Amino acid sequence: MERKLNLAIIGQGRSGKDIHGNYYRSERNSFYNVKYVVDKDEARRVQAIDLYPGCTPLSDYKELFNFKDIDLVVNASYSEMHYAITKDLLEHGFNVLSEKPLAANGYECRVLIETAKKNGVLLATFQNTQLAPFYLHAKRLIEDKTLGDVKQVSIRYNGFSRRWDWQTLQKKLAGNAYNTGPHPIAMALGFLDFDDNTRVIYSKLDTALTSGDAEDYVKILLGAPNKPLVDIEMNSTDGFSDYILLVQGSKGCFKCTIGEYKLKYIIDGENPKREVIEESLKDENGEPAYCSENFIVHMDEGKYDGTAFDIGTAAIYESVYRSLTEGKPLLVTPEQSTKVIEVIERAHAENPLPVKFL
Repeated sequence: MERKLNLAIIGQGRSGKDIHGNYYRSERNSFYNVKYVVDKDEARRVQAIDLYPGCTPLSDYKELFNFKDIDLVVNASYSEMHYAITKDLLEHGFNVLSEKPLAANGYECRVLIETAKKNGVLLATFQNTQLAPFYLHAKRLIEDKTLGDVKQVSIRYNGFSRRWDWQTLQKKLAGNAYNTGPHPIAMALGFLDFDDNTRVIYSKLDTALTSGDAEDYVKILLGAPNKPLVDIEMNSTDGFSDYILLVQGSKGCFKCTIGEYKLKYIIDGENPKREVIEESLKDENGEPAYCSENFIVHMDEGKYDGTAFDIGTAAIYESVYRSLTEGKPLLVTPEQSTKVIEVIERAHAENPLPVKFL
């Protein structure tokens, strides 16, 4: 049996308790022992004792500096706190897994990476969608050329709803781009192989149904040389979107949600090339005709066993464990997260929104 690492988690909100906490309490967790739980809310600290038997509840993350038996600190604090708290932890010699967004801008991300290197500790980012079954499936289909030469990837994290919590406030580093954005943007960059030459072709941020001053309408187009166009949306104005990923290639088309997929494709040799006919087409009666043939198309569909919240989360935590105990490279790196934040930073720079809540 593998040795469990001692873990401290900062924050018991929706992410800390319902995503990270669910993993800690699941059968998938054979790697970590929750030793310390940090939250300013007394009720959450009391609840933590029941959720994680044997843990020590703390009210301030700085109290962790008094303990020497912590192998990993998970930073699930408010988004605007991620950078400062993570930097402080790294400077005190702790390995850190930070929730997304890693920081507010590329500069802060690079500071964190350099701080981790300087102190000889691990920095990782919790972007579990990069290891979700639906995303990895799409990546495989592209890499094995099932879809041929991919021309466009469309990513839709859309819905028709509204929010009025802290995730609607610019001062909290919130809004769809910083909150939801790390997931689809990381996938988009993955489809572009995290190419250093990736650029933001177009971006638009706006507000629609939100009660706050941060965006709930996001449109971003990404491109790189000799790579497909990636079209990203994270909008509260779409009540009809029926997919998360749509991949269009020269040999096929793939569509999926987090739970199921459909695939339509052709196989080389089954549809011989048609030569161009420059004259107007006519049918057997000499009447005008449109291109028509018995095009051989294959169909496939299926369901995924697991999501980013279970499979992806477990994969992130195992990757961190293997990195800490065996020196293996992280499956999701802070350098990748930096590129994600730089896309968000660029979109905000191109679309400044008025700050209404100071």
